[in-house]
Amino acid sequence: MKMTLTTLLLLIIIGLCAGVLSGLIGIGGGIIMVPMFVLFLGISQHNAQGLSLAVMLPPVTLLAVYNYHKGGEIDWKIAIIVSLMFIIGGYFGSKLALQIDQRVLKKIFGGLMLIVALKLLFSK
Repeated sequence: MKMTLTTLLLLIIIGLCAGVLSGLIGIGGGIIMVPMFVLFLGISQHNAQGLSLAVMLPPVTLLAVYNYHKGGEIDWKIAIIVSLMFIIGGYFGSKLALQIDQRVLKKIFGGLMLIVALKLLFSK
């Protein structure tokens, strides 16, 4: 991808939005970054998902986790169990995603986002 000033500004905006929303309401950066990468930068679905995962590596997440830990808001037993399963699931999920056509993957991603959005909007 050619790094124009517009591209650089979009990357800065995407990163800031994803970081603020992730820290503010605990959403995964992928919910914000993947659609923005695809829609605003024309990045392929596969590439957008890979970029999202690369950005969420521990140094980025650690600062937000530190603040929640300091506030007493993390049950470490749950976090450890889910983290271990997340690592295993992430490995197999990424292998599977790379075998799926990106048009189908976009539909799966969009459908999941729609279901989550509807659940959040209509739950009590």
